[in-house]
Amino acid sequence: MSNFASDNDSQQTPESEKLDLSTKLAFGAGDLGTAIAAMIGISYLSPFLTDVAGLNPKLAGQTQLIGKVWDAVNDPMVGVLSDRTQSQQGRRYPWMLWGAIPFGVFFFLQWVVPQFSQNESTNQWGLFWYYTAISILFNAFYTVVNLPYTALTAELTQDYDERTSLNSFRFTFSIGGSILALVIGLVISLVIPGNRTQQYLLLGAICAIISILPVYWCVWGTKKRAQAVAKLHPETEQTVSIPLLQQLKIAFTNRAFLFVVGIYLCSWLAVQLTAGIIPYFVTSWMRLPQWHISLVLLAVQGTAMAMLFVWTAISRRYGKQAVYYMGMSLWILAQVGLFFVQPGQVVLMYFLAVVAGFGVSTAYLVPWSMLPDVIELDELQTGQRREGIFYSFIVFAQKICLGLAVSSVLQSLGSAGYIKPTNEIPTPIQPDSVLEVIRFSIGPIPAIALICGVVLTYFYPITREMHAQILLQLQERQNK
Repeated sequence: MSNFASDNDSQQTPESEKLDLSTKLAFGAGDLGTAIAAMIGISYLSPFLTDVAGLNPKLAGQTQLIGKVWDAVNDPMVGVLSDRTQSQQGRRYPWMLWGAIPFGVFFFLQWVVPQFSQNESTNQWGLFWYYTAISILFNAFYTVVNLPYTALTAELTQDYDERTSLNSFRFTFSIGGSILALVIGLVISLVIPGNRTQQYLLLGAICAIISILPVYWCVWGTKKRAQAVAKLHPETEQTVSIPLLQQLKIAFTNRAFLFVVGIYLCSWLAVQLTAGIIPYFVTSWMRLPQWHISLVLLAVQGTAMAMLFVWTAISRRYGKQAVYYMGMSLWILAQVGLFFVQPGQVVLMYFLAVVAGFGVSTAYLVPWSMLPDVIELDELQTGQRREGIFYSFIVFAQKICLGLAVSSVLQSLGSAGYIKPTNEIPTPIQPDSVLEVIRFSIGPIPAIALICGVVLTYFYPITREMHAQILLQLQERQNK
């Protein structure tokens, strides 16, 4: 491959770590389908379950919690198994190839509304078990596709800045997929007004189809690069021989890894909690038509995508921590502002959504750019490459926290007396207790999480200089 100056491992040059545009595009495409599914799920699944399927908010919260807990449990399983996979296609690609189609099928089945019984109580439990089973299966195949993909970051380049660039392509596609999903949702809501059951079914079908194909583009466009890196750095394809319990002990005694986990959790708790509550905030608090939901989310995601390459350029000059501080400062102000927004202040709501997008962009970019650096530190300490175990456990922790957060919000809405919309009253006036749950979920709670993330970033130990020393020591070990 032309990006490699020499086949001799000892003659590695800085240019050998640079990736060409086609490889970056193909890698970025790998996050398109899962981003579409994730955005549709976090933005619309809760209101779909409560308002369209008719599931009690408490049961809706429980079914999502069970799905997320299982999703978290299967992350380490897939991570360890992918670390140990041996095939001509490498460790990660077989999982992506075989998991793509089931991933799309079970995503679509989430938006079907089955009728189990005329009896309301029996039908409630039938819906609960149906959506729980589909959630478990969908989340399992989401992991099968997405976790091996994310672990490719550390296997395509070892360059500190190139990884940030690679992740900027990844999250351009990720945010682009989120925007595409929201645009599709907006168009469907305008073309098929009123019939929300058909809206969600069509949305699920379209997004399922377009979620599958980019996975194969990623495999086709990056496999040669990964194979070339494996020849230059044979350690990247070594299977992991350390027992699982010992792996866990080593991973969670890695101080830098714990900081990345904390930063990631704080950032993404704010992202997904906000995205999940926006549909209720827009319709129940702001008293706006449903199509404003997609526009608010588009304001956030569009700004985030536009800022990715800006933050990448700033990161090259000032470092990852500085970029995180800048983005989080704006984002915290936006979240606090949303708490004080009153019905009728529509322009202010959209302005704060745009400001939040500046911070959301850094939440996409920075933690995922830090994690490969942690993997090299672990390799220096243990002598083995264990991308799968690190990527799986950071996602494991995130999904447990997300499941608890979403479940808690839905449980709180149910306990507060949430009134389900009907055809006769599509936007019922909610009790003050429900409105308070919505406002606190979009304001103070995400803001507190973001402040914690800023504190953790301040103490994150791997600087650009430290990472250069890690790579130097690894190179010296390989040349011995």
